Amino acid sequence: MERRLQKYLADCGVASRRAAEALITEGRVTVNGETAELGCKVGDNDRVLLDGRPVVEKRRGFTYVMLHKPRGYITTMKDEEGRRCVADLLEGLRARVVPVGRLDRNSEGLLLLTDDGDLTYALTHPAHDVQKRYLATFGEELTEERLEALRAVKTLDGVPLKAVTIELLKKEPERTVLRFTLTEGKNRQIRRMCEQAGLKVIRLKRVSVANLRLAGLKSGQWRHLTEEELEGLKKAAAVLAPARRTGR
Repeated sequence: MERRLQKYLADCGVASRRAAEALITEGRVTVNGETAELGCKVGDNDRVLLDGRPVVEKRRGFTYVMLHKPRGYITTMKDEEGRRCVADLLEGLRARVVPVGRLDRNSEGLLLLTDDGDLTYALTHPAHDVQKRYLATFGEELTEERLEALRAVKTLDGVPLKAVTIELLKKEPERTVLRFTLTEGKNRQIRRMCEQAGLKVIRLKRVSVANLRLAGLKSGQWRHLTEEELEGLKKAAAVLAPARRTGR
């Protein structure tokens, strides 16, 4: 069975499909001794190397992990600058997983990691509205006027945003906590929305992705998803299947 090379790399748990495309474009992947090009296909008997090392498809079940990412960690499995990355927190995990989406260095909370390339693709595809919730803390008491200014932010860099729900959870003399619910993941979206409204987030924590909830998992800890959680997550991703088949 032939597959596009980026899908093969994702199925092997090397990287998400988008990241695999970047590896191919950078010339780091060879097929049967030849530098691969984006869009080429590979079969079961082809020899695929990444940075000179064989890439072999796994014959076991996939691994699905939930991590409570602390602040100060990079959402990557390796950092060339030697900064702390989420791979440092996965002690005891033998599977070669990759993050599904990102949390910036100063943000914390729920991060899903897996070697299931199909599910990663579905959950991160821009056409798929996967609901994510964040708690944003501000070091001041926000007035109604400032909250309305924040809710009025509908674009970033001139690009319209999908609907964002902003709920007030706590308001104290020197502290306000808001809950953001969104279905897209533009780079630093919440922080940039707040900056546009003249507000500064002092703490940002992702507390849920689709049906997954962070509750009960301490900062820096990870665990495997339960069968029930995985089933719900796959249902959340299933609506993308027809569009994905059309794009093949």
